[in-house]
Amino acid sequence: MSDSKSTPSNVFNVDTVRALVELMKQHDLSEVDLREGDQKISLKRGSQAPIYAAPAPMQVAPMQQAVAPAPVAAPAAGGGESAAAADSHLVAIKSPMVGTFYIRPKPEADPFVRVGDHVSDDTVVCIIEAMKVFNDIKAELSGKVVKILVKNEEPVEYGQPLFMIDPQG
Repeated sequence: MSDSKSTPSNVFNVDTVRALVELMKQHDLSEVDLREGDQKISLKRGSQAPIYAAPAPMQVAPMQQAVAPAPVAAPAAGGGESAAAADSHLVAIKSPMVGTFYIRPKPEADPFVRVGDHVSDDTVVCIIEAMKVFNDIKAELSGKVVKILVKNEEPVEYGQPLFMIDPQG
């Protein structure tokens, strides 16, 4: 008879982790913790990166969510109504994920876009790095870049405005 503690576990193999991630997606779970003996695995999705404490660390690519640009609300009263009216038609390009914002493809390269540049729906405007995966972010609308709201290499949150676009420009 074999002792269950002396046999290697299949709980922490790659196929099992993939199956757990699929179950998390299907059931909209944000966190799963499993323990077997002295082994532990914690999977978290959403605004936090997964934490792995298994004998052989593994990484899972982040889930990408497409976010359509939404109109930005006008500033609160007292901010100058003519400025609010002038900016009311601007549209924000928002971050589809949590990560690090990069305005350039490489440190020595020119920025993807600058204020005053015209973009189309398939123009890459920046990169967001999440868990060592670099994700191209496209404008998803046409217009003129009016403002860049985030500095290079700055952390960004899901839904955070990155750029202001004038679709009439």
